Amino acid sequence: MANEHQDGPPPEYGIAPRGFRLPAGTHVGAVHLQVSDLPRSLAYYEQVIGLQTLTATSDRVVLGVEADGRTLLSLHTRPGVVPARRGALGLYHFAILLPNRPALGRFAMHLSERRVRVGMSDHLVSESLYLSDPDGLGIEVYADRPRALWRQRDRELLMATEPLDIEDVIASAGGRPWSGMPAGTTIGHMHLHVGDLAEGEAFYHAALGFDKTVWSYPGALFLAAGGYHHHLGTNIWSPGPAAAADEARLLEWELVAPANAAAAANSVRLAGYVTEDTAAGHVVQDPWGTRLRLLDSV
Repeated sequence: MANEHQDGPPPEYGIAPRGFRLPAGTHVGAVHLQVSDLPRSLAYYEQVIGLQTLTATSDRVVLGVEADGRTLLSLHTRPGVVPARRGALGLYHFAILLPNRPALGRFAMHLSERRVRVGMSDHLVSESLYLSDPDGLGIEVYADRPRALWRQRDRELLMATEPLDIEDVIASAGGRPWSGMPAGTTIGHMHLHVGDLAEGEAFYHAALGFDKTVWSYPGALFLAAGGYHHHLGTNIWSPGPAAAADEARLLEWELVAPANAAAAANSVRLAGYVTEDTAAGHVVQDPWGTRLRLLDSV
């Protein structure tokens, strides 16, 4: 069944699914992580990443940007959890999207002052910094380039991994100091290790309803809704298997599909995957056990 709620004209690039299609307003919601040492992780996400605690209990902390009041990250722990195992299927990284390039420049200065080890890349559509939390879970912090500067070839959006001009990024900050994640910060996308790209495409594109946007990147497939460069990346760069229950890992991530969460879950169900309808959204699992909660709103 075609999606009757797609807003605006389709983008000039990408391949839409043949059946259900996620609406243009689709975006990533909160990310839920299991960590081995909650106080240590909390200190990292507050002091290094710059998020703020919204609520806290002995085994769970909810973080976001206080000015917005929106949950971006939820940290959970329980006895016996050990740090993440390198190469596990599931989370490759979650990506925090800053509202503009000067904010990325201020964040880069902050990391330099704290002597935090960081990776960096220019992806043509965006500029990114890469970190690992105390458990080894991957984080990207990035800013988008204006959409007018994005390029495409034969309906495929052009993305790459090139050296980042970090001096120019820092210069864009205008010397203003970092004061934590600014208002307007969101979770821009998720990137997952999967066991097979074709199987991942069957789940996330054909069943869930993402458009394919980049399919020539070595070992990876990128997908999105509404003409974004990607809300989801999948790759086969990990040998697996999936993270064990007692390892630090991604517990689940949220995808907000305005007025379409039930339709998206039904499309996944009709494709033969197990789904669960709950009072707090519709839960689906990809073929490697990664949980996704579909919501109409947050």
